Amino acid sequence: MKLLNHKIALVLTVLGALLVFIAPQFLKNYGIYLLTYWLIFIIATMGLNLTLGYAGQKSLGHAAFFGIGAYTVAILMKAGFSFWLGLPMAALVCFTVGLILGFPALRVQAIYLAFATLGFNTAIWLVMRNEEWLTGGTFGINNIARPSVFGYPMEGNLAYYYFVLAVTFVMAGLLWGLLRSPWGKAFKALRDNPIRAESLGVDIRNYTLLSFAIGAAFAGVAGALFASLVQFIEPAPFNVAASIMMYLMVVVGGAGYFLGPVIGAAVGVVLPEWLRDVPYVANWYLPMFGVAVVLLMVWLPDGLLSIPDRIRAKREARAASSARAAAASRIGAGS
Repeated sequence: MKLLNHKIALVLTVLGALLVFIAPQFLKNYGIYLLTYWLIFIIATMGLNLTLGYAGQKSLGHAAFFGIGAYTVAILMKAGFSFWLGLPMAALVCFTVGLILGFPALRVQAIYLAFATLGFNTAIWLVMRNEEWLTGGTFGINNIARPSVFGYPMEGNLAYYYFVLAVTFVMAGLLWGLLRSPWGKAFKALRDNPIRAESLGVDIRNYTLLSFAIGAAFAGVAGALFASLVQFIEPAPFNVAASIMMYLMVVVGGAGYFLGPVIGAAVGVVLPEWLRDVPYVANWYLPMFGVAVVLLMVWLPDGLLSIPDRIRAKREARAASSARAAAASRIGAGS
């Protein structure tokens, strides 16, 4: 049964990959832009899924790293540097800041850590808003160019979509390799039981810091891609509400599931836009979206990707119950 489930998951993954390659060919500019936006949030929430879903660290400051990445590439390009310098610098700056932010996680956990990261997000947002000499303040930074790949410009929406898609696959491959490595096992041990993990030789301090730093680096890459997508940035997209939405995307998709960010970002980015165009729903799409998310969290607290596991658990429970009943009847017949 498990082998069959793995085969089904593999087939669905391949079909999904083919779909994201083919679908943009039949979409208009806004549809392509929306899919690109979705891919960027997949990268961002992959990082948060590592921090939250695999390492078990509650973070409500992920949008701050997203913004740091966006502003890093925008400031460097405004100063005359290439996007190809700005992209790794965005990841490096976010990695460093994430490493620093990880230190509170060594002392506080759960809701207290969430509030600490919330304060961090607010502080970064205030810097973006008030330090006009660096960020442009509420006027922002405009005319952010899109990159060229081997001399081929990515100015068109379709070309930029495929560029972001390629980066998404690269980042997903890196995360997959990380999770399959001893580091990934250490992150999961840290999430499940930190005391037991430490007794088994896992360096809790280092892995806690790394979970924040690597997750932040993913958000930095996503922020750099976002800046070139919209070609204008200002502080609004990087506020606390954006962090809460990213957190929601991870939880709705399924924290700790590799494909959770794909589903969660689709629910958070694509679904509201689709509901807005549905007849008789346009005026109520935001309340309906909110109610749907609340109901989902009540009935599926582990996210959409937990559905196969829940079905399998119920099937195994029924099988075990039947086996116990059969054993009891045999014992009764024998006596």
